[in-house]
Amino acid sequence: MFFAVFFAYPVAAIVGRGLRADDGGWRFGRLGEVLGRPDILDVLWFTTWQALASTALTLLIALPGAYVFARFDFPGKALLRAVVTVPFVLPTVVVGTAFLALLGRGGLLDERWGVRLDTTVWAILLAHVFFNYAVVVRTVGGLWSQLDPRQEEAARVLGASRLGAWRRVTLPALGPAVAAAALMVFLFTYTSFGIVQILGGPAYRTLEAEVYRQTAQLLDLPTAAVLTLVQFAAVGAILAVHAWTVRKRETALRLVDAGSTARRPRGAGQWALLGAVLVTIVLLLLLPLGVLVERSFDGGLGYYRALQDVDAAGGTFLVPPLEAVGNSLEYAVAATGIALLVGGLAAAALARRAGRLVRGFDALLMLPLGVSAVTVGFGFLIALDEPPLDLRSSWILVPLAQALVGVPFVVRTMLPVLRAVDVRLREAAAVLGASPWRVWREVDLPLVGRALAVAAGFAFAVSLGEFGATVFIARPDNPTLPVAVARLLGRPGELNYGQAMALSTILMVVCAVALLLLERIRVNRSGEF
Repeated sequence: MFFAVFFAYPVAAIVGRGLRADDGGWRFGRLGEVLGRPDILDVLWFTTWQALASTALTLLIALPGAYVFARFDFPGKALLRAVVTVPFVLPTVVVGTAFLALLGRGGLLDERWGVRLDTTVWAILLAHVFFNYAVVVRTVGGLWSQLDPRQEEAARVLGASRLGAWRRVTLPALGPAVAAAALMVFLFTYTSFGIVQILGGPAYRTLEAEVYRQTAQLLDLPTAAVLTLVQFAAVGAILAVHAWTVRKRETALRLVDAGSTARRPRGAGQWALLGAVLVTIVLLLLLPLGVLVERSFDGGLGYYRALQDVDAAGGTFLVPPLEAVGNSLEYAVAATGIALLVGGLAAAALARRAGRLVRGFDALLMLPLGVSAVTVGFGFLIALDEPPLDLRSSWILVPLAQALVGVPFVVRTMLPVLRAVDVRLREAAAVLGASPWRVWREVDLPLVGRALAVAAGFAFAVSLGEFGATVFIARPDNPTLPVAVARLLGRPGELNYGQAMALSTILMVVCAVALLLLERIRVNRSGEF
């Protein structure tokens, strides 16, 4: 019901308006006309292959990091895990601007070595890895940290090599989590907008960027509706195949407390791996973030002081830009609660049921990640404008839009762990007289507690950084941080640019503190919160 009212209905409203003719009929012939255009075919081809390349590169770079965070214990691990997640919540326009400052004309590489990578595919791919590194580390690492290492050790005792034991024991167990992480990375890169818009220039456009161009610049709503349907169909097919393949590979796993599997690195090889991961994090993640911080302090503290003055932004806001911090936190908390409720119930239901209908429902829950955020935002304005769903003036509209993106993360993070719980544990508890509620509290919750915390962190993070739909529905007197940053970047002037960098830095700090507090949530000896 939640998805039907707040996702399917708004999207259908905006697409229907775009395909409906003036005489009340339907312009289905527009489909073939649009898809036959050479420029649209180029957009479709670039969207697909850059998403595949970005996903493969992200997995290649991030999987060693997932292993290090899951199996190694070292000083500053909790802080570093929070720092790794910060790039994921940054608005894509800020990520694009950071890499432009790093790789573009006059950037760090240009000044030091005369190397420029802006307006190239490599800049887009690297920015996508920067943005999605945390998806792989937290999704795969969350399950990896709970896999019993004694299973791999038993294979070694029986004669398997280290690589053979990992390939035959650990890799199949990680398969669902790796597939889920790859799916999320692919969807984010397939629908990439801000990064491609800034780094790709006019030469490279994804479907999401083309939908925005057709809607906001060319005012061609029928073409935008056709492209939305194409993106919707492609993502739906991908999710259906994924739900089928992953479900066949999921089996019951032996799960243990996540904290009991991490050990200090042993031997030169493990220390070298830890060092390589730390260098990767510094160069790929911290360096662009450092560029943002450095730009925010170009004028000393002047840019930060200007955030308290409503007139400093030149009429961009009705309130001081600094109020966006409180707005974003309030919206993110509400959106996280909604996402955990809806996503947690969905994951629990999917984990205990099987069949084609369940697999189809599993795929449908991921559709908000693959549908244009521009379409969702416009759909909210068009569909939710009359009783009993007249929510245009209500504050809840923003958390609802943010929760749509958070629910898939909750489902994808919790589902592999819930399906891995041995059903015999639940049956034994029930035989001993436990009620269904107590079975869930005593059996499921201790095993999925960490996954629940990770899901909450992801939902909170994506709510903080959601921009595509929020930009259309956030009220001028209650802007969120990403909306405020985008508005400042869209206005000329050094002061506006400096304030945008200052707000971006504040967003980074707020997210890092929130995620660090989340990392402090540990389980006691019995595994309960």
